[in-house]
Amino acid sequence: MHSSSLSLSLSQATASASISGSRKYNASDSSSFCSSKSVDLRFCGLRREAFRFSSSLTCSKSQRVHLQSRRRFDTSNVSASHSGNGTPKPFDYDLIIIGAGVGGHGAALHAVEKGLKTAIIEGDVVGGTCVNRGCVPSKALLAVSGRMRELQSEHHMKALGLQVAAAGYDRQGVADHANNLATKIRNNLTNSMKALGVDILTGFGTVLGPQKVKYGKVGSPENIVTAKDIIIATGSVPFVPKGIEVDGKTVITSDHALKLETVPDWIAIVGSGYIGLEFSDVYTALGSEVTFIEALDQLMPGFDPEIGKLAQRVLINPRNIDYHTGVFASKITPAKDGKPVTIELIDAKTKEHKDTLEVDAALIATGRAPFTNGLGLENINVVTKRGFIPVDERMCVIDTNGNLVPHLYCIGDANGKMMLAHAASAQGISVVEQVTGRDHVLNHLSIPAACFTHPEISMVGLTEPQAREKAEKEGFEVSVAKTSFKANTKALAENEGEGLAKLIYRPDNGEILGVHIFGLHAADLIHEASNAIALGTRIQDIKFVVHAHPTLSEVIDELFKSAEVKAEASNLFHQGTMHLPGRSNQQDDQPCRRNICKEFAVNVYSVAAVYAFLLFVFRVVTYIQIQWRS
Repeated sequence: MHSSSLSLSLSQATASASISGSRKYNASDSSSFCSSKSVDLRFCGLRREAFRFSSSLTCSKSQRVHLQSRRRFDTSNVSASHSGNGTPKPFDYDLIIIGAGVGGHGAALHAVEKGLKTAIIEGDVVGGTCVNRGCVPSKALLAVSGRMRELQSEHHMKALGLQVAAAGYDRQGVADHANNLATKIRNNLTNSMKALGVDILTGFGTVLGPQKVKYGKVGSPENIVTAKDIIIATGSVPFVPKGIEVDGKTVITSDHALKLETVPDWIAIVGSGYIGLEFSDVYTALGSEVTFIEALDQLMPGFDPEIGKLAQRVLINPRNIDYHTGVFASKITPAKDGKPVTIELIDAKTKEHKDTLEVDAALIATGRAPFTNGLGLENINVVTKRGFIPVDERMCVIDTNGNLVPHLYCIGDANGKMMLAHAASAQGISVVEQVTGRDHVLNHLSIPAACFTHPEISMVGLTEPQAREKAEKEGFEVSVAKTSFKANTKALAENEGEGLAKLIYRPDNGEILGVHIFGLHAADLIHEASNAIALGTRIQDIKFVVHAHPTLSEVIDELFKSAEVKAEASNLFHQGTMHLPGRSNQQDDQPCRRNICKEFAVNVYSVAAVYAFLLFVFRVVTYIQIQWRS
């Protein structure tokens, strides 16, 4: 949701520093939202439940700031370029971004759109983890595994009336497909920034102090640049627990696995979250046997429990996968001198030795750790928490005293709020809104997530246990609605009826608390729900939205229609006030036609009355003139 549509009430201090629609951008304006420890704010005229703000936020009655929807900014206070063109000014740039991943790229493009002179510092390659070692190449591998799995399913092919010979694959060809895709997307990102005038500065960035950064490659001279605002977007790296020795060949992380240098006969995957599940899909489709090692008592602990159980029945149990839960991999030794990889397992609670596994390879999929070392945070009195840079809800960096560091922001994996590429991009866009004078707070509960297995898993908002815990604390009721893919025509036509969609909501007011989907193209279907949460749309209104038939989107349509909400639909839908061109519903159009006729008649009578009055006046004047002349 953009703050351009909002009327905000701010404290006197904030209001005096904000930007009106007629003003040009000033170097001091953006500090209004990130220069004090707290900002009094409320969203006026909108559903508060959609935003999840702290109850400590209040609204000043004395000031009201109307933020305009679009502005171009005067950046004449910034030098023409880093190379020295033009007259020197206080800052080299309006905005400097440290890290050119998806988050940094999204922030840079939005900054240019807002008229800010922008530079982005990258010490490795443009695209960061997502493009080069994460979501992009992994989707290439998963595209291969999906097709392999379909071709290998004799039952599936036979049901469609197809006959296919034995499917095979070329490992190097598969690896090249992933690498080529990453290269293509990386080049696209680089070219898009260059075309828009973003300066790409090569080297590792370090914060020297307020509004000052140095960058450079190891062994090369360092450069110092200044900026009105700075965004840290350095991302993350694979997290490897103690006791695990990674050699990049037989004990690997996701960075190594995406190169697909080998397809082992038997691979242990430590961790059953998004990364582990997706790689299990790839390896089993290519012929590997997989063993999961999970520290918690159940697989897929981050998913809604009901969705997790169904996913385990479809993605784990029928495939060549076994698992150990409630255990830690306390020690993993790479294969050496003809000996296999050895994995020591201990009980997660008692720490007693449980078992020893010998496998061909081990993939460490225990999550990711923020990449924040060497950023010079000590220069601005900032200390990380488990490696994450502390920020407030506006991504403003917080120092050791609990104060906001002026003009410094952190987005993406480095702040740990939500370690997803699209979340990082959304945070970056939110920050740019703030530094250009328009306050914006991102609702993280509206950001969707997806696991690209076959079938896919997607989710947005709260799980059912989380929603019930929240309801118990705040005193409201929670209801659950479900619908199956087996009732969807398009899914059945694809012979992919295995799936479930689940809606968690408040029956009293129709607020959507969470949506979870397991099934064909679940990652694409989730966005209708995420957009509804972001916009504060209620179920009683969504029920009137029309979906094309036959499409998978009807799974979501049926899900919302099956929810029982006590509240009535809003006037926009309930009273039929929307009359669009091409409407053929004559019953709905009759009241409208009657109103038009009434209005026309009133207008005719009004014109006639005015005409009669003017004629009367004309005759009176004429009579007076005749009498006067005579």
